Amino acid sequence: MTIGFRVEWHVKEGDAIEPVKHCATVRGPVRKLLLGERVALNTLARCSGIATKSATLLSLLRKAGYQNTLAGTRKTTPGFRLVEKYGMLVGGADPHRQDLSAMTMLKDNHIWACGSITNAVKAAKAAGGFALKVEVECQSLDEAEEAVNAGADVVMLDNFSPDGVKAAARALKERHGKRVLVEVSGGLTEDNVEKFVCPHVDVLSTSSIHQGVKHVDFSLKIVPKGQQKGAQGGESVDV
Repeated sequence: MTIGFRVEWHVKEGDAIEPVKHCATVRGPVRKLLLGERVALNTLARCSGIATKSATLLSLLRKAGYQNTLAGTRKTTPGFRLVEKYGMLVGGADPHRQDLSAMTMLKDNHIWACGSITNAVKAAKAAGGFALKVEVECQSLDEAEEAVNAGADVVMLDNFSPDGVKAAARALKERHGKRVLVEVSGGLTEDNVEKFVCPHVDVLSTSSIHQGVKHVDFSLKIVPKGQQKGAQGGESVDV
């Protein structure tokens, strides 16, 4: 590590752990250890909370019969996106776009600025070229149809009711097949996500797996050399 101590992990990444589990042993000078303690624990706690939330929601979807993709969103904490996206991956969710360059997403303000969905998609295609996918946020089946016909690669059914999602997704797949990916987003949580399960939906995306997520509590305990075997707590340290 950059401040000069070594970490030996005792659990595998992505494993479910019980409270008061000895997760890792950190070895190094006490001064450097204390210098990095809070940053390391805060990052671990935040990332683990997101991984846990992602895994929990994915488990609910799998039990409900949904076999396609659960994804996060780009509503991440400024400056902390990499950690939060990584937590989603560890929890089994797709991180969606890593940044604005990964895909062009046209939302209501972009569409308003261009005058129509068709104009917005054409402008995005012209700017991004053939290699960059275009996704359009749609508020109705008619908007989704316009987006597909204009050349969109992904349509997002935004803030639809569960019944509305199922009807619209089925209609889009029957008319366009694999030509378009159907994403559903807007207010999806552990309490309601099962209602949106549908074989015609390719992606369910939600910010609930990374916004306002409860952190997993970790602690670090300093243990002098030769006494590590009796150590308790989230992590122990060989100094």
